Amino acid sequence: MSAAYIRARQDEHKIHTTLGELIAAISEVALEYAADTEEACEIARLVLVKILKRASFTRKGANRRLVSK
Repeated sequence: MSAAYIRARQDEHKIHTTLGELIAAISEVALEYAADTEEACEIARLVLVKILKRASFTRKGANRRLVSK
């Protein structure tokens, strides 16, 4: 497989959004499933950390030290 092919495949799965929109969407869904606001914040935090960790591994030289509680 060529590097151009791999990049093209990666671009197919990208969603173009702002960080604020992503946080808002994650928080909204978390509130639907959580028992209270505190639990919703914890769910949203865990999801966001997982997304950011996965995204950082795809870039060369990215800081991989995102820490979850």
